[in-house]
Amino acid sequence: MRQIIVIGAGQAGASCVAKLRNGGCTDLITLIGAEPVIPYQRPPLSKAYLMGDMDLERLYLRPESFYRDHDISLRMGTNVTSIHSDAQTISLGEETLSYDDLVLTTGSVPRRLPAQIGGDLEGVYVVRDLADVDAMAPQFQAGQRVLIVGGGYIGLEAASVAAKLGLKVTLVEMADRILQRVAARQTSDYFRALHRSHGVEILEGVGLNRLVGEDEVRGAILSDGSELDVDFVITGVGIGPATALAETAGLKIDNGIKVDAMGRTSCSNIWAAGDCTSFPYQTGRIRLESVPNAIDQAETVAENIMGAEKTYVAKPWFWSDQYDVKLQIAGLNTGYTEVVSRIGEGQTSSFWYYRDGLLVAVDAMNDPRAYMIGKRLIEAGKSADPAVVSDPTADLKPLLKK
Repeated sequence: MRQIIVIGAGQAGASCVAKLRNGGCTDLITLIGAEPVIPYQRPPLSKAYLMGDMDLERLYLRPESFYRDHDISLRMGTNVTSIHSDAQTISLGEETLSYDDLVLTTGSVPRRLPAQIGGDLEGVYVVRDLADVDAMAPQFQAGQRVLIVGGGYIGLEAASVAAKLGLKVTLVEMADRILQRVAARQTSDYFRALHRSHGVEILEGVGLNRLVGEDEVRGAILSDGSELDVDFVITGVGIGPATALAETAGLKIDNGIKVDAMGRTSCSNIWAAGDCTSFPYQTGRIRLESVPNAIDQAETVAENIMGAEKTYVAKPWFWSDQYDVKLQIAGLNTGYTEVVSRIGEGQTSSFWYYRDGLLVAVDAMNDPRAYMIGKRLIEAGKSADPAVVSDPTADLKPLLKK
């Protein structure tokens, strides 16, 4: 009987195996994950789970019985050491498994602080998986002093949880402003004000020189020469695609595992999906770090393994929860030339990105209506009159009919 092996038991891997079985695939299916727990949601880790508002059982994407009932073999807590594409085998230490189709859903890996500046001291954490959050959770006690390095969404989400729990929070961002890589100045200004209103100290244009301490972190020296006493540190300086296994198979790498529009790698019976991949998008290639992409691309790969010959068309959207604000992002703002602001009441706002007159993205804060209308316009390749968008009293819905 044919064997399909999926390496990586995150959102993409779990979505792939479920789609295979629900689509009528009768092959042997094995899902392999390095973590010792069944597939779970990652976004709540830095929010509800860290706050203590969500327990482990609720994190699971599906109960363990789902995999058993659907005859999906789980190999959790298992590291794949290499892929031998010519022989169509993978190595798990001393064990070897054969495959007919292989799917890589290896996700991404966090960038860590170098050991030379104290990155290996006890009390320095990243927010990537369950073990990371379980390790840092005891530190989240009122009065503790936490330094957050990096002003992206992961850092800001961790800051919001820490501030809500009564910690003293300092966030440093080496760039001129928080969210500089991913958002317009207007969105940066919105979230800077939000965090400062909750007591978070945000230092922009300031980097980390080094952490200090014997075995455990006790302080930080910043690039402006200032010194901080800290109890622990959270690093949120970005992630990169997990391509090490793909490289052992000799697969082509291009800002991630290079796949075609159907999710096939440079080896015809090896596929890939999720954060670890770069794929065709419009006139170029992109890599998306998002749950919706992981699900949709993985399900497309599953359909194509079953012979669908289906092209994956990404519909980028993202979200972030901070305090009582829900940010929803539609589209990609790459290359934007203008931003139009729509300021509502209280914390309701949205920022609309245009590239040479065409709407390409929307950041919506506590404004699901603006988000949904913007998303539908972008997916339809339509724009939106900036005069209407900027008027908070104007009804946006008629824009969909034009």
